[in-house]
Amino acid sequence: MSARKLLLFALPLTFLVVVVGSFVRLSDAGLGCPDWPGCYGQLIGVADSETAAALHPDSPYDIKKAWIEVGHRYIAGLLGLLILAAAVADWLARRRLTLTLLLPLLVLFQALLGMLTVTEKLKPLIVVSHLVGGMTILAFIAAAVTKRPLSVPLNRQAHRPLMRWWSLAVIVLALQIILGGWVSSNYAGLACPDFPLCQGGVLPPQVDFSGFSLQRELHQGADGKAVTAAALATIHWVHRSMAIVVLIIFAFFIRTLWQQGAKREARGLLGFTLLQIIIGIINVLFQLPLWAAVAHNAVAAILVVNIAVLGVKLRFQDKIIPQPTAG
Repeated sequence: MSARKLLLFALPLTFLVVVVGSFVRLSDAGLGCPDWPGCYGQLIGVADSETAAALHPDSPYDIKKAWIEVGHRYIAGLLGLLILAAAVADWLARRRLTLTLLLPLLVLFQALLGMLTVTEKLKPLIVVSHLVGGMTILAFIAAAVTKRPLSVPLNRQAHRPLMRWWSLAVIVLALQIILGGWVSSNYAGLACPDFPLCQGGVLPPQVDFSGFSLQRELHQGADGKAVTAAALATIHWVHRSMAIVVLIIFAFFIRTLWQQGAKREARGLLGFTLLQIIIGIINVLFQLPLWAAVAHNAVAAILVVNIAVLGVKLRFQDKIIPQPTAG
């Protein structure tokens, strides 16, 4: 089987790993297994309560959360094998190794982050890095399997502004995913319980950026004391503010796509952007229901795939644009 066919199988599986990973985090099952790679000392399945208590007496035993965490590890392991198989297939075909060589290295790094997520007790910096790693692998696989240009041809004059807006879209989407992960990893999803205001004002009553300190433990500030409510509200408010920037950049990108005739791509990007905004509002108004929080992560992953595919389509479009002839 070719590397591309293997990656076509890996793409939905990667999406599933990202979504299940968000479910693990949002259902507070990140430490369902306090050790790694096994779960209470078992590589397969989950140990019984007596064994768990003997091995990790200081860790609360919750078999449901343990199975959630184990299930995520199994799916991630299967994905890693698929990506490795794609790299081997590419090597056997003697093709130029590009993404298929890079992807196994990313998977190994992602596995390291998965281990550190457990051993470092859900340290926010590690948790967010793990999220970003998963989204990066998803984007790379989506790019690797995309082989078609845009639905309409473009001239070079139209191509350049599209590439500029696409580049800005990549930057703001990446920043927003990082900020969203920071909100989630710090459990700040309800720090601003009202919408569109934050605790009754345009700004939180007290702005405290200490929550953005990278070198701190979960629920602790940089000084080692409990993270303040003001810091959590500021984290949430920054994420909301960045959402406005994302919406503006995406609006210009979508408008440019539409004006150049790429209406299919514009409609798809517009639909998922609006859906993400609606789900974000639902999360606030309905006090962060688990299904909506997971859906928020899922649509973010879909936007990552969408932007990655558009980037490859624009690159293919650039190759087929006829060059101006002399005279």
